[in-house]
This record gives sequence, C-alpha cells and structure tokens, in this order.
Amino acid sequence: MSLTADQILSAQKANIETLFGLTTKAFEGVEKLVELNITAARAALTEASSHTQSLLSAKDAQELLALQANLFQPLAEKTAAYNRHLYNIASATSSEFTKAFEEKAGELQKNFTNLVDSTAKNAPAGSETAVAVMKSAVSAATNAFDSMQKAVKQASDMAEANINAVASTAANATQATTTRKR
Repeated sequence: MSLTADQILSAQKANIETLFGLTTKAFEGVEKLVELNITAARAALTEASSHTQSLLSAKDAQELLALQANLFQPLAEKTAAYNRHLYNIASATSSEFTKAFEEKAGELQKNFTNLVDSTAKNAPAGSETAVAVMKSAVSAATNAFDSMQKAVKQASDMAEANINAVASTAANATQATTTRKR
C-alpha cells in the first residue's frame, strides 16, 4: 500500500484543519478565562468600594470591627466559586483537545492497521511469523493506549469530584460561620 499525492495532500489538509480548530478552541478558553478574571476583578472592586464606604460611615469601634469581620465571611465561598469556574473552563478546553487527539489517534491507528493488513497480504511466503509479531505489537499498543485513556479519564473524574467536595466544604463552613455569628 503506497500513498498517493492526493492522499498525502488530503491528510495534510485534515491536519491543518485540526490545528486551526484546536487553536480556535484554545483562544476561546483564554477568552473565557479573561472574561472570568475581569468579572472577578470588577466584583472585587465594587465590593471594596462598598465596604470602604461602610467603614467610613461606622459610628463606633464595635461597628467597625463587625464590618471588618463580615468582609472575610464570604471570601471562602467566592474563592471556591472562582475556582469552580476556572476548573470548568480548563476542563472544557482540555476536553476539546482530548477529543481531537482521540479522533486523530483513532484515524492513525486505523490507517496503520490497514497498512499492516495490506503488507501482510502482499508479504512473501514464509513471513507469516513476522506479520504475526507486527500485528501483536499493534494490538499491544492499542491496548496500552486504551488503558492510558481510561486512567486519564479516571484521574480527571477524581479531580473534579475533589474540587466539588472542597467547594462544598468551603460553602458549608462559610454558612456555618455566618449562622453562628448571628
């Protein structure tokens, strides 16, 4: 099985389209990250301004201390929410890259398997052992790749569960602190 010029050009065109698609996805992820940071910065500035106005209008030291204490209560919850958004952006962008990688890897695997099969059909007599070894190596590589994909998916799922648990714990701790102070 030899590759023709049209097949090579077609493969190159597909690779370039994939590259541009991934570049677009990367820029979308960066754009979402910038938007998240601008929103967070705007909210922090607004809250700082509001809190400063409240501090300046405090009538006594006790009210001043209460206002200062109230500033830090929602901080853990806001930090957890920011981290959740950040994780979601990174996860979605990573998911797009993983999907594209898996598709390309599947195509390459299929093409290589076809090449091995074609070579096996055209192999000279007496080379059956070499062909069997080659097919076995391809099968082992495929199995290793599948195992790696499953391990990465499990690690990703575990990281997401841990982030959700930390966010939930932070929100519960903040709410419990707020409830106790009332």
